[in-house]
Amino acid sequence: MGQEKGQADPAAALSTASQVAYDTGDFYHSIAWLEEAVSRFRLSYGSWNPEEERGSLEDALNYLAFSYFMAGNISHALTLSREFLHYDPSNQRVTRNVAKYEKLLATHGDRVGRPLQRPNVTQLQNRDAYEELCQGLGAQPSQLGCSYETNGSPYLLLQPAKKETLRLQPYIVLYHDFVSDAEAETIKGLAGPWLQRSVVASGEKQQKVEYRISKSAWLKDTADPVVRALELRMAAITGLDLRPPYAEYLQVVNYGLGGHYEPHFDHATSRKSPLYRMKSGNRIATVMIYLSAVEAGGSTAFIYANFSVPVVKNAALFWWNLRRNGDGDGDTLHAGCPVLAGDKWVANKWIHEYGQEFRRPCSRDPRD
Repeated sequence: MGQEKGQADPAAALSTASQVAYDTGDFYHSIAWLEEAVSRFRLSYGSWNPEEERGSLEDALNYLAFSYFMAGNISHALTLSREFLHYDPSNQRVTRNVAKYEKLLATHGDRVGRPLQRPNVTQLQNRDAYEELCQGLGAQPSQLGCSYETNGSPYLLLQPAKKETLRLQPYIVLYHDFVSDAEAETIKGLAGPWLQRSVVASGEKQQKVEYRISKSAWLKDTADPVVRALELRMAAITGLDLRPPYAEYLQVVNYGLGGHYEPHFDHATSRKSPLYRMKSGNRIATVMIYLSAVEAGGSTAFIYANFSVPVVKNAALFWWNLRRNGDGDGDTLHAGCPVLAGDKWVANKWIHEYGQEFRRPCSRDPRD
């Protein structure tokens, strides 16, 4: 059966996701992505409309062959290139590659057997756990309890929040149906024209990096009544003061195919961080709202806590970044898993510690 019009093609999604690793020279991960894409293309090749789908398998084979060549496995690069020529025998560039690989094998032999090495990037120190959680192999969130919550706020009296407690340490809860479909579409529409490549704090600066692939925009609460209503709702469920300068503007983020954010903390881990220029302290808490559904991938993985939260459309995820004594909570190391199919939209609200002294006071135990 052919693929239905408008339906996301998993093989094409995998191939697109691999492009992120390929473009940054991370052939260790581009090979893993492309192997899966090629296997899916092989199974279904010829069953789609050739005018619409031609080139998909060939492109994946082309990238995979070069990835294996760069990894030192020349014989497999040769095999894949020959398969490519089976579908496109007139391609002169791949024909030259075949001749080159044959000459290298005859002269120097193959370096196959040398294990592929992960890129030496500090953000990937917990790569095994990260990948397992994104594949759904880690622990699933424990349903410790569900309840309707007003949090003592008159704002929630007539429509209590649907709260699901996922973890106590770190404290992570999910609020179901936190926004409506109409509100989600409004927020995406407001942010759309202002989206730019996302950056991260690096020392005293902000810069674009390979381990965060997304676009983002910032919305003030004056941008639209929907944003203002959302700010009031977040203040009600958290019990925190979200007025400037105690919280940042709403950040709307779009992750396309292959979009991801590798393990990181929301709170600053250095006093040199640009966060401290706001003069409102560190990020004490995070509210992250899922504005869209995702067909595959896109989970939020908590690395040290060893569980992941799948995307739940219109729900809001809340957690504390800091302990009551002001220290960063190491258990909140988290990641946005790669989007395999679909389009992931989230809205982040980062709340700072100044202004919250009487809303979340210190405990008697200085270690807490």
